[in-house]
Amino acid sequence: MILVDHSLVVTALGETVIRFWDLDQDENYVLSLDMQFGFEGGECINCVSYCSAKGILAAGTSKGRVAMWKKAAGSHQSTWTSEGKEKWKFQASTELEGNVTQIKWGSRKNLLAVNNISSVVILSEQAMLAHFHQQVAVVQVSPNLFNVMIFSTGTTHSLRLDMNASGVFATQDAIVFWNGKQVAVFESSGDTFRSAGSFLCDSPVLSVHGENLYTVEPYRIQVRTWQGTIKQLLVFSEAEGNPCLLDVCGNFLAVGTDLSHLKIFDLSRREAKVHCNSKSLSKLLPGHGAILSVKCNANGSKVSILVSRADGNIDSKICFYDVETDQVTLFDFKAEQGDGRENLSAGQGIGKFVVEYPDLHSHIPACHFWDPSEPRLFVCEVIPETGLQPPDQKKNQTEGTMDVWIISFFSTEEHGLLLQDSFALPSSYQVLLGIEVPHYYFAKKLCFRRGCIYKPLGEAEKGASESGSGTVSQMAARRPMRDFIGLGDCDKTTQDAMLNFSYYLTAGDMDEAFKSIKLIKSEAVWENMARMCVKTQRLDVAKICLGHMGHARGAKALREAEQEPEQNARVAVLAIQLGMLEDAEQLYKDCKRYDLLNKFYQASNQWQKAIETAEAHDRVHLRTTHYNYAKHLEATGQQSLALTHYEKSDTHRFEVPRMLSEDLQALENYIKKRKDKSLWKWWAQYLESQSDMESALKYYALAQDYFSLVRVHCFQGNIEKAAEIANETGNGAASYHLARQYESQEDIKQAVHFYSRAQAFNNAIRLCKANNLNDQLMNLALLSSPEDMIEAACYYEEKGDQMARAVMLYHKAGHFSKALELAFATQQFGALQLIAEDLDEKSDPALLAHCSGFFIEHAEYEKAVELLLTAKKYHEALRLCLEQNLTITEELAEKMTVSKESQDLSEESRRELLEQIADCCMRQGNYHIATKKYTQAGNKLKAMRALLKSGDTEKIIFFAGVSRQREIYIMAANYLQSLDWCKDAKIIANIISFYTKGGALDLLAGFYDACAQVEIDEYQNYEKAHRALTEAYKCLSKAKARSPVEQESKLGHLQNRISLMKRFIHAQRVYPEDTEEAVRQCELLLAEQDFDNAIRHGDVLGFLVQHYAQVEEFHTAYRYLEEMQKRIPALNLSYYVSPQTMEAVHRGAGVPMNRALAPAHSGHGSMDNREEEEVADEVEDP
Repeated sequence: MILVDHSLVVTALGETVIRFWDLDQDENYVLSLDMQFGFEGGECINCVSYCSAKGILAAGTSKGRVAMWKKAAGSHQSTWTSEGKEKWKFQASTELEGNVTQIKWGSRKNLLAVNNISSVVILSEQAMLAHFHQQVAVVQVSPNLFNVMIFSTGTTHSLRLDMNASGVFATQDAIVFWNGKQVAVFESSGDTFRSAGSFLCDSPVLSVHGENLYTVEPYRIQVRTWQGTIKQLLVFSEAEGNPCLLDVCGNFLAVGTDLSHLKIFDLSRREAKVHCNSKSLSKLLPGHGAILSVKCNANGSKVSILVSRADGNIDSKICFYDVETDQVTLFDFKAEQGDGRENLSAGQGIGKFVVEYPDLHSHIPACHFWDPSEPRLFVCEVIPETGLQPPDQKKNQTEGTMDVWIISFFSTEEHGLLLQDSFALPSSYQVLLGIEVPHYYFAKKLCFRRGCIYKPLGEAEKGASESGSGTVSQMAARRPMRDFIGLGDCDKTTQDAMLNFSYYLTAGDMDEAFKSIKLIKSEAVWENMARMCVKTQRLDVAKICLGHMGHARGAKALREAEQEPEQNARVAVLAIQLGMLEDAEQLYKDCKRYDLLNKFYQASNQWQKAIETAEAHDRVHLRTTHYNYAKHLEATGQQSLALTHYEKSDTHRFEVPRMLSEDLQALENYIKKRKDKSLWKWWAQYLESQSDMESALKYYALAQDYFSLVRVHCFQGNIEKAAEIANETGNGAASYHLARQYESQEDIKQAVHFYSRAQAFNNAIRLCKANNLNDQLMNLALLSSPEDMIEAACYYEEKGDQMARAVMLYHKAGHFSKALELAFATQQFGALQLIAEDLDEKSDPALLAHCSGFFIEHAEYEKAVELLLTAKKYHEALRLCLEQNLTITEELAEKMTVSKESQDLSEESRRELLEQIADCCMRQGNYHIATKKYTQAGNKLKAMRALLKSGDTEKIIFFAGVSRQREIYIMAANYLQSLDWCKDAKIIANIISFYTKGGALDLLAGFYDACAQVEIDEYQNYEKAHRALTEAYKCLSKAKARSPVEQESKLGHLQNRISLMKRFIHAQRVYPEDTEEAVRQCELLLAEQDFDNAIRHGDVLGFLVQHYAQVEEFHTAYRYLEEMQKRIPALNLSYYVSPQTMEAVHRGAGVPMNRALAPAHSGHGSMDNREEEEVADEVEDP
């Protein structure tokens, strides 16, 4: 038992599994040995040990094997929802002898000690050496054994060394090994490799180009022969540093130094020449660490560099140096946002190019390569950085390499870095070795067996005897690039064309991509191009590709798909024709064409998905889907399932009997089980065809097929039973069949009865006419169609003694002319009235006129008028109303009114008719109707006169407001002035408004004069009366008078009244302050001539009496009181002088009061108690 990361308990108890208990997550799980990795069934795990530095769990088994699992990066701090065992990835197994009882990690080098009872073995981890160049791959399978794969010939060799190598470099001519002390060169010779040279050399790195070896020593690169002879020295200055990294690609050698300098040499000549002078990475990339790896492209124009961070780990950025422009571009896997890049000259800063791949944000580059012949193509392998994996990292991929990705780019000056392809490293591959168009090259994973016998993963389950045979396993493999799938080993022209196609496709330039391969003859190339058209949705290019492929069916399908409105639906058809079923499925889902998706599932035999799609999104085709599935199941012999889906498609009533027609017993059982009327009827028909009448009758009865029951009973001669069934059920078909039977037997009564029940009235009528059944004939005709009614009416007319029936039937059948003709001929007035009620505007006008004349003759004037109006004889109808003094109701008036759109009368005739209707209504006192008709005729003056006669004040005001005619305004104002306008402020406002709008200023002046007189007579309010007279003066001065002399006279008279009134108002106002002046003014007014036209004597005299009474000059007061008695009746004195004042004056003067002067109750209220009316307000502010 061990404890991992302070929270995970791991135990091995001699079982076939390792048990885990996660204390933090409170979960437990197990890991078991997989037989595909070479383990045996029943193999037990005895012991475990964990190395925290490497994150590796090692386990010893009872069969002498050591299994290892690596903890997934970031699993100790994430909260995954997956099973715990998925946090551990199987790495490899090592086979030893015996039974492993103890296992333990230890020492600073993280060695593993294994106790197998007989001995203790110490295992050390060694990085596998591998290299690929010029179609030759070398993979280390043990400390001294290497597997060599020559892809150009397809041969595989094993090469054993007598030294422990630390590096290997392969070319098509030789393979070079070194270990920092010695270099060994093996030359290819036929099917074997022979030693071509060996010499001592302490260079830690080495590269090969042609027959030259390139080794390093302080500040120099040595160019050697295979035997170690130095041919040339490439010198570096102290500022540049010691060369420590070498890479050969094409004819160029890229060198990186320990002082982070970069230099490129051209190897195409006999001696190496400098292609790019030394560049300092510290200036190009300030703040970055040392160079870890350097690679150059095929023409020496670009160099990719991996650098370290300050802590020594690999940085997440890949640096791309452009030799021609002296610029650096950075590709950062950790970048979260941004989509541009900036190229900066050396020393000016850093440009960044960011691509968003969520799966790669926590990754770092592990190795990188350029294609040896295509300078634009770059590929790298990226691995997850420890502790940076997000919690939602995908966990459903294959064990071991789920987090390792292969990313390829096109690197150009025009477009920068363009993603060409990306895919996860397959589980059977260990590491990327390189790229050479048209393939990627990989080293396979190893599985060791006892005696250091190895097998690639996937072949390990084969027996040990096979492993020891003469066949050498291939430890390297290649995978075609995405755009070269299906091309095989194509020629150079095709390769270049496809590569250009891939480049332009990646850049989004489909036109150039198409041009690059238009001369290619290979169908595989065009098929690949067509597949790309699915991704790019370029159907125009796809048509050409299908033509070059000779894919006639696909071209036809694509042409037919053009009718689909959605682009994705059309592209999906192309994908189906190319076998890209998953793409087609997704395209249909994206455009939500579930009907086509349903058909796709059916065609691809995915019936369950088809049904689920129909149920969820395409219910209109659900029954069709079930039916098609049922047909498929029937074709495959699955009849029981087919039955179910025929039922769901609601086609089982026909399809199931057809399907089970050869198994009648199964069919009968199914029909009895289903209890379906349609199936019962089908089975009864089958039994009847087999002459089993009794059984057929039974199933016909279950199916409630009464027609068939009656038919069979009649066939058997049991007509009474048939009649009983027909009478009970009332079935039409059964009754008709039975009636035919009775008619054939000349039982007319029963035949007519059942024809009637079957509603075959024409047959019943035929029998009644043939057998003189007149009463039944009438009843049947009334129930039958119009044609049968007319036929029966003709029959009665021919008979001549039942004309009333003939008229009724003609009327019911809609043959009014014939019905009226007969009614007139036979003087059937009741029938005529009934017929007239059904006549409408669609009837014959002559017929309508004929009927109206008939009603006039018989004094039915109202019906005659209605018929005349129906016949559109409006003038005749109106004349009849006038002659017979018929009251024109509103409904009748509307019927007489012809619409403007009607073509029956001209506009002039229409207006004339409307005025005649209105005149008639005026004579009858229907003023509102007359107003409406005058208005419709356009004669608004007559309409206003009619409305004035109605006395409807509200409608008069409204009509005047909407008519907007001067005469109508004046007429309305005159009418309103005839009302009791003093008590209604709204009427006063309307009078002023109408006179003003009508331009009758003289009339308006008269109205203001009347208002002033009301103020004086009713309220003794001379101030408001003065304002009213002032308004009257203004109006009269503006009015256009016929006689200017008369107008001037009126204005002078008004001015005199205003002046006198103003003096009296002044006296009233100054009285509290200057009593004498006020009294003097009043006495002067009394001396004025004709002052009573403006001021009443009583008001002035009463004012003086009141004053002298207050100052107790009773004799003077009495003198003015006597003058009042002369001018004013005694009954009205109290209106001007209060009774208390009169008593005081008489008492003060010593004169007794007469009874005539006694206080009398006047109809007027006192000045103190009267109400102020709003009339004064209206006069004050007109």
